[in-house]
Amino acid sequence: MLLKPDLRLSRVLRITWKVDFWMIALCAGAYLLETYVVRGRIHIPGAIPALLGTALAFFIGFNNNQAYSRWWEARTVWGGLVNDSRSWTRSLVAYVSGIQSDAQQAGETPADDLALRMIRRNLGFLHALKKTLRTTNDLEYRNYLAQSDQTILTRHANISAALLDLQARDLQTLRNNGQIDGFTFLTLNELLVRFCDNMGRCERIKNTLFPVSYLYFTQVFIWVMIAVLTMDIVEEAGVWSIALGWLIGFVFHVTHLNGLSLMNPFDGNPACVPLDSIVRTVEINVMQTLNHPQIPDPVEAVNGEYIL
Repeated sequence: MLLKPDLRLSRVLRITWKVDFWMIALCAGAYLLETYVVRGRIHIPGAIPALLGTALAFFIGFNNNQAYSRWWEARTVWGGLVNDSRSWTRSLVAYVSGIQSDAQQAGETPADDLALRMIRRNLGFLHALKKTLRTTNDLEYRNYLAQSDQTILTRHANISAALLDLQARDLQTLRNNGQIDGFTFLTLNELLVRFCDNMGRCERIKNTLFPVSYLYFTQVFIWVMIAVLTMDIVEEAGVWSIALGWLIGFVFHVTHLNGLSLMNPFDGNPACVPLDSIVRTVEINVMQTLNHPQIPDPVEAVNGEYIL
């Protein structure tokens, strides 16, 4: 997620230099075509690039609106996961009889402290979900799981869903042991349902591709408009039509690229939902609630520009 309201020129150049190169080449080709081949034979009315630009504005506007909707939904879902994780920890600490904090256990998690294991397992769930959405080989989720949990997970492809199953099993154990009453059981189970719902929303966003036809034809129409516009203004602007064609194309291409950067909010680019920072925030909150002696540091911004 970007942290500054503006971008450095160096970053703009890194993002756009390839498309700038091809736009200048296209504009130069259109200029040469109009000057030495087409001039005097065919006249391109000015209304044609104007109509193309209007159509492109609708295409790009639709793409960007849908892309931002996907990004905002992803951010809303993870905001819910943060709030529910805090509620999960607070409820287990406050309502489960016999739970002991990390500080009371000298930094060790006792095997028989089921509620504390469930709190730590929730952190493992967040890390596992982040791993799935980012498609990485990060195994940090194992740091919060008991060995018995890790053994069970070897039989499952969806680690996050399997962890929720373990949570439900242990929640029933707490109820059977009389460590929580019926009302607390229902409250905690409702949190598990919300965890599952939000996980499913994330998977839907991750696995649902944006319609390829919109992206493909938008890019094609941008290139066509640049070429037609450059040829149309050669008579008035001469060789400067190359620069003017590039300038107009730059505006359309960069606007389109902005939408593309938001289209897949879990991809790990500078504009993505900052999953690393969100999960670390929950870790810090949970560890402080448990009075853990070692509190992790917040995720630092990359070059002071964005966080992942």
